[in-house]
Amino acid sequence: MKAMILRGPRPAEQNPLDLVDWPQPEPAPGQVRLRVQVCGVCHTDLHLAEGEIDLPRLPIVPGHQIVGQVDAVGEGVSRFAVGDRVGVPWLYSTCGVCDYCRSGLENLYNSAWFTGQHVDGGFAEYMVVPADFAYPIPPEFPDEQAAPLLCAGIIGYRSLRLSDIRPGGRLGLYGFGASAHVTIQVARHWGCEVYVFTRSPEHQRHALELGAVWVGQAQDTPPVPLDSAITFAPAGWLVPEALRALRKGGTLAINAIHMSPIPEMRYELLYGERTVRSVANATRRDAEELLQLAAQIPIHTDVERYSLSEANIALQRLKRGEIRGAAVLQIGQR
Repeated sequence: MKAMILRGPRPAEQNPLDLVDWPQPEPAPGQVRLRVQVCGVCHTDLHLAEGEIDLPRLPIVPGHQIVGQVDAVGEGVSRFAVGDRVGVPWLYSTCGVCDYCRSGLENLYNSAWFTGQHVDGGFAEYMVVPADFAYPIPPEFPDEQAAPLLCAGIIGYRSLRLSDIRPGGRLGLYGFGASAHVTIQVARHWGCEVYVFTRSPEHQRHALELGAVWVGQAQDTPPVPLDSAITFAPAGWLVPEALRALRKGGTLAINAIHMSPIPEMRYELLYGERTVRSVANATRRDAEELLQLAAQIPIHTDVERYSLSEANIALQRLKRGEIRGAAVLQIGQR
């Protein structure tokens, strides 16, 4: 099969991914094999390609926002059948028996495997996944519309929950890429007022189109104090800026798997029982709830399409902040 592989970290500008002939995987017991139709391109893929996140195995096929069709089923699988359309997110497998897994925090399991980091992902024509960590895709969504839901959507939904935002509350979003453009649609569905902080005029226009009541840059002061906020950009300097906009008792959720250092800041920014918390990966419950909610709203994802061989171009545009919505690789035949 054809696959884009990462042999070792390089800056996105140096085309870190190579298009190669790669062994087609076979499903083990409990796994299904997908003929990949599309795969979203995520900031995590960029962090992996540039060596900002640990690479436990090289070479590796990146990609973890996968939509495909089951074309082979391993022994013991009853959850899916050949021909089913399913999605695969970042969380690939966990033990299911440790304290974290048994308490609903499988996203924090110390030895979890992640798609495109520990095992080959979706920048390829085929991939295999444990059936218990794949999800039916609601029929309302075409393949390319569904792909961004599988990471950008899921992690954005978890960030909303951890931000403690309540229906009708005032929510700040710092950065407005793939995850934020899905998150705002869930927040608006909950009746929240959304305030978006982004330096890109195009992203500001996009936020207004999706229902933001105010847009500005991170250093700007919103017209009202915020109940909750989420930072999406991997920039530590945003943390004190976001705290400055929060009311007393507000919560800031940091949606970042990798981030530059948080600068020293005045205690007054945190005082007043403000909370700062990180968002680490996501659980199967998050995936199931988000996909169900996405179909109810329904969420519309804005996508830019690229071919498999153009994955490096997509990473470069993502790094420069030039993607409107989400980038998606079209791999299977449409």
